[in-house]
This record gives sequence, C-alpha cells and structure tokens, in this order.
Amino acid sequence: MASWLDLVYLLASTLRLSTPLIFACLAGLWAERSGVFDIGLEGKLLISAFAAAVVAGATGSAWAGLAAGIVASILAALVHAYASIDQRADQVVSGTAINIAADGGTALLGNALFSQGGRTPSLSGAERFHDVVLPGADVFSGVPFVGPVYKFLLSGQSPLVYAAFLVAPLTWWALTRTRFGLRLRAVGDNPAAVDTAGVSVRGLRYRALIVCGALCGFGGAYLSVGQAAFFLPHMSAGKGFIALAALVFSNWRPMRALATCLLFGFLDALSTNLQGADVPFVGAVPVQFFQALPYLLTIVLLAGFIGKATPPKAGGRAYVKER
Repeated sequence: MASWLDLVYLLASTLRLSTPLIFACLAGLWAERSGVFDIGLEGKLLISAFAAAVVAGATGSAWAGLAAGIVASILAALVHAYASIDQRADQVVSGTAINIAADGGTALLGNALFSQGGRTPSLSGAERFHDVVLPGADVFSGVPFVGPVYKFLLSGQSPLVYAAFLVAPLTWWALTRTRFGLRLRAVGDNPAAVDTAGVSVRGLRYRALIVCGALCGFGGAYLSVGQAAFFLPHMSAGKGFIALAALVFSNWRPMRALATCLLFGFLDALSTNLQGADVPFVGAVPVQFFQALPYLLTIVLLAGFIGKATPPKAGGRAYVKER
C-alpha cells in the first residue's frame, strides 16, 4: 500500500507541475494555428507571474492577481501581434525580444519595488490559490486504492490545475467544431483564400494572439499565486520553451499537447523524487542529472520529431493583402 501511495503522490505532483506547461503549450497552439509563431511564451509566463504576485499582494485577492496576470500577458501578446502582423517583423525576433525584456524587466521592477533581489513578498491567506477539497475526500480516504486516488490525486488540487485540464478539450472543440476555429485554422494554412472569402486575416490573427496571451496569463499566475506564494526572477525556468517542444511533438493537436505536457510534468516530478537515489550498478546519481531530465527530453524530441511534424503552412510568414 505504501508503494501505491507513493505512486499516487507522484502522479499528483505530475498534475501540478504539468499545469503551466499545458497553459503555455495550448497558448502557443492558438497562435501558431493562426500562422503566427510565438517564441515569446516564456516571457509572457514571467510577465503574468510578476503581475499576478504584485496585484495579489496589493489587493489581498488571488483572483485579482489572476486577472492582472491575464491582462499583462495579453498586453505582451498584443505587442507581438502588432510587430508581426501590422509591421511584418520577423516573428522569431519579436518573440525573442519579449523573452529578453520580460526576463530582465521583471527582475528589475521586482528589485526596485521590494528590494529583495527581484523577489516579491510572500503571499498568504486569500492572496494565493488554495487546494480544492472535493466532497467526501476524507471519508473515502481509507478505501484501499480508490481512496488515495480520490483524496490526493483528484481532490486537493489548485483551481487552476482543474482549469488547465478543461482548456485542452475546450481548445479541441473550438478549433474543430466552431466557425471561428475552422477559419483560424484556414488562416494558418492559406490566408489568401480566407481573405478572398471576405474574412479579415488580421482580425483572426489578433484574436488568436489575445487567446494566446490569456492562456499564458493563467500559466504565469499559477506559477506565482498557485504553485508558489511569491514571484522569483527566472521562475518559469524554461517552461515556455519546453511548451514549444511539446507543441511540435504533438503536431499542433490539443489533446496530444495535453499528453505531451503530462509526460514532461511526470519527468519533472520524477526528478524531484529520485534526487539522491542510488541506481543499481551505478550508485548515487548527481541531483543535477535528474533536474536536467525534462530538458534532455526536449532535445531528444526536437531532434527526433522536428522533421516529422507538419506545422501550419503559412506559419511564420506575414500576410500581405493583395490589392
């Protein structure tokens, strides 16, 4: 039973660690399905995490912090939209600029406001999201096998964890079953045909990037107001880039993206649990090796599957309306 509990705890940790990846990966999917590559997911995670922590601490409300994180991330997404859609700038350069500005800017502002090396004050009480306990979690906890799954895996998660697992099927439905989603996918493959049909390519791409910004806002707010209780410089730790790798591996499909993010989250959780463990015939493995596992998988996936992935045909290219 102890080993079963350990597995349940590992899977519960997987859900928590996968959440920011799911939000960022699906955010990138919305942007890139419209034909706009977004390398700036990492930067938007940092911007939203910082805004959420600051506003939650100032107002005493985690929900106000979440709203601030979403707004801040959408503003960053609109900057990328203006540069890549209206000004036809290189989309990779624009996204990289957002990453650099966010990485340095949040640390600089944090240090200027709070004088703690870029870290914000710790959040407590209503300033952060607390775990949701489902009905009967304690009552059924003693039931063999099923009880621990219900209490520690299905119950006891942050509200944003549940939201992340709702966003994936909603994204699938929106992109495959709604007029907006079908038009958005068409813009990513053949914007000229959509323009000929009288639909605004610019408007669709702007709306896609607004959705992208909102989802990154959820992911960043979760990092600082849900998973942790403060903002720390560089706290996204490459999650935006890992989300991009998961997006490529999933071939720009929402449910595959969800599964891939869970794989990365599982490796992250596993690295935490295996630190200091002895491997047969090898002995003690350095902690740094387990910490590097998610990033090693990123390299393997990109090296092995980048050629097999089929991105949107018009992805990365600014559309020039024919006159």
